[in-house]
Amino acid sequence: MRAFLADLALTAAFVAVGLASHDGALADYPLTALPFIIALVAAWAIPRVWREPASLASGAIVWSVTTAGGLGLRALMGDGLSGAFPIVTALVLATLLLGWRIAARVVERHSTGDPHSHQGR
Repeated sequence: MRAFLADLALTAAFVAVGLASHDGALADYPLTALPFIIALVAAWAIPRVWREPASLASGAIVWSVTTAGGLGLRALMGDGLSGAFPIVTALVLATLLLGWRIAARVVERHSTGDPHSHQGR
């Protein structure tokens, strides 16, 4: 559950920062976040993700489904995908959704003293 909440918080933060950087209104936040949150929940419906939520493989699934699904749903809702937005979305979500998993692995390996530890992937 903590991994899902981390992904949810990071996805929500991505939307909030993006909206703020484009002078978006706070009232626009729910509809702007909705496609990405729906896609994130869909990613978490995949058994591999909830079985090993902190693994990099699960992170890659969450990232790809959240990115592609969020952008696709955004387009279906009539919102724009122009310019560098899809690329920025992919890069930022990769950094966030894979980044915490990589950091967790580094901390785990450091705390166990075993450079080859794969517990909690």
